[in-house]
Amino acid sequence: MKKNIIVIGSGFGGLGAASRLLSAGHDVNIIEKRDKLGGRAYVYEQNGFKFDGGPTVITAPFLFDDIWTAAGKKREDYVKFVPCNPFYRIFDHTGKSFDYNNDHEFTLKEIDKWSPEDKQGYEDFLATTKPIFDKGFTELADKPFLKVSDMLKVAPDLIRLQSHKNVYKYVSQFIKNDFLRQCFSFHPLLVGGNPFDTTSIYAMIHYLEREWGVHYALGGTGAIVNAFEQLITEQGGKIHLETEVDEILITNGKATGVQLGNGEIMEADAIVSNADVAFTYKNMIKPTHRKKYTDRKIARTKYSMSLFVIYFGTDRQYRDQGLAHHNIILGPRYKALLDDIFGNKIVAEDFSLYLHMPTLTDSSIAPEGHEGFYVLSPVPHLDSNTDWETFAPTYKKAIMDFLEENYLPDLSKHLVAEHYIDPLHFQDVLNSYKGSAFSVQPILTQSAWFRPHNKSEDVDELYFVGAGTHPGAGLPGVLSSSIIAQNLIGAA
Repeated sequence: MKKNIIVIGSGFGGLGAASRLLSAGHDVNIIEKRDKLGGRAYVYEQNGFKFDGGPTVITAPFLFDDIWTAAGKKREDYVKFVPCNPFYRIFDHTGKSFDYNNDHEFTLKEIDKWSPEDKQGYEDFLATTKPIFDKGFTELADKPFLKVSDMLKVAPDLIRLQSHKNVYKYVSQFIKNDFLRQCFSFHPLLVGGNPFDTTSIYAMIHYLEREWGVHYALGGTGAIVNAFEQLITEQGGKIHLETEVDEILITNGKATGVQLGNGEIMEADAIVSNADVAFTYKNMIKPTHRKKYTDRKIARTKYSMSLFVIYFGTDRQYRDQGLAHHNIILGPRYKALLDDIFGNKIVAEDFSLYLHMPTLTDSSIAPEGHEGFYVLSPVPHLDSNTDWETFAPTYKKAIMDFLEENYLPDLSKHLVAEHYIDPLHFQDVLNSYKGSAFSVQPILTQSAWFRPHNKSEDVDELYFVGAGTHPGAGLPGVLSSSIIAQNLIGAA
């Protein structure tokens, strides 16, 4: 049966679901509160620079290709992906670096520079990541976990794959050098998890990267959003910008439409929410319709950290400073810093950073002869009670001073564009509960069946895509959630 479907929010989960549902023969309206599509992948433009809000690490490009194929099109006719090499350049606190990519011999040579005795351990680690990937991604990522029996079926495999161990502990079985342990265990941070809490299933990210590479979209991540906009419009989808949903309307336990901020009502046969799951339940659905997702349950759930991100451009280039496209700059503390962020909810004086330098790959996103960056620091979500309105400038200065002293000489003299976002932005602009950057934290007891379901447990014909539902955050996760939503709703 052809359905009239409303998609709330236009992050990649929502855009993927919208296109897939259009390909399946449904009518789709996307409702986005901001002036542009993209959700967290919003593009900021300043003084001739284009700054991707994020995400910037593109893995599993076939998930994009599949969406275009379903629509009878080719993704490369809309947006081009180019490989990044190395995938990452990871610096220790002294500035010494480690590169890795999907050239096995190259990676072994890099390991050799740090710890020759860990080369065999890396081989052994790599051999174990394929079965984890085969189970955790190939089999389970695009399958809904709606019943406890769905979880029980896979429990023996999860036990066999040591999913009860955290990523750091799992990696440490194979790698002995402390810095290399950090290099091969940081991946959960890309999806909002603490390597010391996140189930070892997430070790599969390393396999995913090696198998399909790490890519960049020419024109920035925003170019993918533009490609989606073009595709969805061609498919007959309707897009409503600067339109906010006040309430999901429910009749006899079933979602029947939405009421907008201006009082207008839009009817629907089904609703797909790409808004934050906690925000959707708490702010868009009246408590009388929420037997499971009560305010108390929402408050007791553990949420990912937040982010402090500075987007900046310079009127000189920094090609001689030993930086790559994706740089990870680790501080002197690893576990203790993560304990402060996730456990103690403290904004520490030290930090670890991700420094994105896309102009190395793509000169089109900055004026000629200029350089564009963003630097990201994981910080606690708003339970830290940090007064970001007063603290943000201080924290920004500390990060920029650090970069100037260690990686980008004379940075302050060459800045010609600058913009930042903090946890308040995630809460107030992106409607993310507690200002979390990745929604529900990916710990074992909040994964698969234990995670908010793709089909609402409280409201019929309400479905979820995006970071807060199964399988979780990151581009492969949210695009997989769009497959699940389309399969649950079915074809027209």
